[in-house]
Amino acid sequence: MNNPYLPVGATIREVVEESPTIRSFVLLPDEPVPFLTGQFLALTVPGVGEAPFTPSSSQYVTDRLELTVMRVGTVTEALHAMRPGDRVGVRGPFGTGYPLDAFRGRGVLVVGGGVGLAPLRSLLLTLRHDIERYRKVALRYGARTPADIIYRREVEEWRRDGRIDVAITVDRGDGEWTGRVGLVTTILQDTGIDPRDSVAVVCGPPVMMKFATFKLLDIGFPPAAIHLSMEKNMSCGFGKCGHCRLGTVYVCRDGPVLTYERVKDFREIWE
Repeated sequence: MNNPYLPVGATIREVVEESPTIRSFVLLPDEPVPFLTGQFLALTVPGVGEAPFTPSSSQYVTDRLELTVMRVGTVTEALHAMRPGDRVGVRGPFGTGYPLDAFRGRGVLVVGGGVGLAPLRSLLLTLRHDIERYRKVALRYGARTPADIIYRREVEEWRRDGRIDVAITVDRGDGEWTGRVGLVTTILQDTGIDPRDSVAVVCGPPVMMKFATFKLLDIGFPPAAIHLSMEKNMSCGFGKCGHCRLGTVYVCRDGPVLTYERVKDFREIWE
């Protein structure tokens, strides 16, 4: 794409309801939009506006894009009303991805909460593509209720095939839930991953990321080994408008993947 301000047109091929407030959209772009897992795109809903989203599909899949979106505002409300065949625009990718070369040969602990599993799905699919490069990959995921678990069938497939060590917990169970109940921090202790020679990746609501990070520090992960997928009010994608500034960091340009070591001294990190 020659003009970074000009979106590439894309057709919605499929809409998947993940939960009462979250849907996944499979897009077919008019031209390839390659990205590195962890980078984000700006999605345009014609006549409504633009908002940033991190792809939930593998970086190795080039003929389509998948975005998983929670209905929380004007753009996402309009997007949730769209159907297969409707047209949107895609601009990007922007920012930095997960440093996969630095993960190689190490254990990788992936910690997600709620819709934060969306960018982590992209990471996990990418890791599974070359799973032999990593000592061990584990997913620890928390949702508010069983109904809020996204990618439920796919995550269960990951659990069965054994390449990823999967554990899920919910804040509140229901009459049919037989799994773990409690915050995601309660399932971070016994992962079989040695924090002295491993990395952790965290994505989710700010309060979840805060306490998950503190738990990871408690169990021995150094600040430089904790990779946070930060979400701020990213707009331009180039670090020009300043909406996403975090201390001296522009999340859209320097992130959204940032180590805790880099941002731990900024007061507004968890806002």
